[in-house]
Amino acid sequence: MRKPIIAGNWKLNKNPKETAEFVAGIKGKLADATKVEAVIGAPAVDLQTLIDAAKGTDLKVASENNYFEDAGAFTGETSPKVLAEMGVNYGIIGHSERREYFHETDEDINKKAHALFKNGVTPIICCGETLETRKAGKVDEWVSGQIKAALKGLSAEQVASAVIAYEPIWAIGTGETATPEQAQEVCHLIRETVAGLYDQTTAENVRIQYGGSMKPANVKELMAQPDIDGGLVGGASLQPESFLELVHYQD
Repeated sequence: MRKPIIAGNWKLNKNPKETAEFVAGIKGKLADATKVEAVIGAPAVDLQTLIDAAKGTDLKVASENNYFEDAGAFTGETSPKVLAEMGVNYGIIGHSERREYFHETDEDINKKAHALFKNGVTPIICCGETLETRKAGKVDEWVSGQIKAALKGLSAEQVASAVIAYEPIWAIGTGETATPEQAQEVCHLIRETVAGLYDQTTAENVRIQYGGSMKPANVKELMAQPDIDGGLVGGASLQPESFLELVHYQD
């Protein structure tokens, strides 16, 4: 059985003081870690505060981005090696905002995945289509292409341990949500793509999240789908109360 994983993505929100206050608000209230894995992805400037505050809890920590080199003359970038040394568990890569605003390519995302794995950090690899791509009937082609490019050169063992987040771009931060059936259809496609690249066992082990306006009101419906193993959550992860509702969706 794949353990559900609810991961918050704070984007460019919260300062260190607010980060510490958030963790204080969820301490002792997280779901049983054997049932649901709870993760928060925070801006780089908040990561050390988050790691320190989360000590002694079951909360896992994710970076929101990283470079694909460990060190060097790359001003302003974040080293995956240093993230690992700090105690970061997951690294979010390939988010649509990174692709759109910062012009990251599939090749960049693949290199970042390799860099994270090399340093012992588990990637959360994002994929998803625009509304134009969906209306053109090219969702399968687009999303499977992103997956094939992102996983290039990774071993079956690495992919089985990874997390893939399907985020329809038209549903991020818009309040719009893919129907559970739409989300399931693409998450199933992702699993079938992994099976085609590797094998059925690898596909059955990789965890696939839905991202795109997941919130307490729709989490149960989405998580009931057979190929949805969690959520990559934006706005609903910013407040302790709503984040806790999400990780307790089974209660």
